[in-house]
Amino acid sequence: MTQRKSKKGAWIALFAVLAWLGLVFALDQLIKPTDKLGMLLIVLQKGSVYALAAVSMNLLNGYTGLFSLGHAGFMLLGAYTYAIFTIPDKNRDAVYQYFDAAIRFSIPEKLSQSMGGFGTALGVLIALLLAGLVAAALAYLIGLPVLRLKSDYLAIATLGFAEIIRAVFQWSKLGPVTNGSNLLKNFARASKFKLEIAGTKLSLSTFVPVLIATISIMLIVLIVNSTYGRAFKAIRDDEVAAEAMGINLAKHKMLSFVTSSFFAGVAGATLAMVLSIAQANNFKSAMTYEILLMVVLGGIGSITGSVIGSMLFVAASEWWLRGLDSGSFLGINAPGVFRNGFRLVVFSVIIMIVVLFFRKGIMGEKELPDLFRRKNKAAPAGKEAAE
Repeated sequence: MTQRKSKKGAWIALFAVLAWLGLVFALDQLIKPTDKLGMLLIVLQKGSVYALAAVSMNLLNGYTGLFSLGHAGFMLLGAYTYAIFTIPDKNRDAVYQYFDAAIRFSIPEKLSQSMGGFGTALGVLIALLLAGLVAAALAYLIGLPVLRLKSDYLAIATLGFAEIIRAVFQWSKLGPVTNGSNLLKNFARASKFKLEIAGTKLSLSTFVPVLIATISIMLIVLIVNSTYGRAFKAIRDDEVAAEAMGINLAKHKMLSFVTSSFFAGVAGATLAMVLSIAQANNFKSAMTYEILLMVVLGGIGSITGSVIGSMLFVAASEWWLRGLDSGSFLGINAPGVFRNGFRLVVFSVIIMIVVLFFRKGIMGEKELPDLFRRKNKAAPAGKEAAE
């Protein structure tokens, strides 16, 4: 009976994901960036990216109990890796106008020469995977010394590494690779993604980032529900008891740290794809704090909560409260009150209210299926024995 319910829940979840992707694809065709609802597309794009970043952080902080603050650094690595390996050769000299570019290889461009449009899509996918692998590789090297630390010491160490990475990428000596403190641009970006069917061009500018984030989050869900995920939770609850049960603490902590960093790198690459630029200054420690806030708002230890918290955070900060900075909000014109920066004040108050009423976040440790699951009444002892 339990196995049957599990399969039924998996099919329901799969149907919900397909319905969500279908809705996003339809909105991508119906709404133009210049429409009044154009901001909805931006919220879906950035919200999906931050949802992936928040879920990957939750895998480490919420499920394994390792308090890390280096997420922005790994997202920076992913963004730069993706940008560097997708800039077309003809644009590279214009992008690296102050340096002689050391890397002159565009993966989508090389594959498109022999495989056409499919090669371009495959090249973008390979660049995304490479972005995650670069972030994971550096996470492994960083994790060797810092994962021996605990609690606040681990947070400070990872935050320091993230700031070091950002400073190094702006170092002029690495300019031929990173372009120093200048922008990386003209690479494969979401606004240019289109699909042509029978002479009709379909926009994929929103669908592709949402698809990348959705697939990545589904993979994280599979990890959480696997034996590795149960080991992560055991380490979070009690390291001594977990070790007594035969769980290799060092191995599983490293696995969680590397996996989280891999998906952070993919999130950083997708963010560069959405913003159409990659620059180290966009990945300051404030970005890590925002992602941590999304995790806390949604609920530490809830993947559904991280997604909901991210979407609400982006929608409120980028769309719903935008009028508070321009002098007009909900039809009320008050330039003396609604001025630049007032949006952040109101947003902070809203966050305080949410935290006061939802001490464990919006979802706590629950997932979306838990809200629809009926509580079965306790079966009689005789019936349980018969079963």
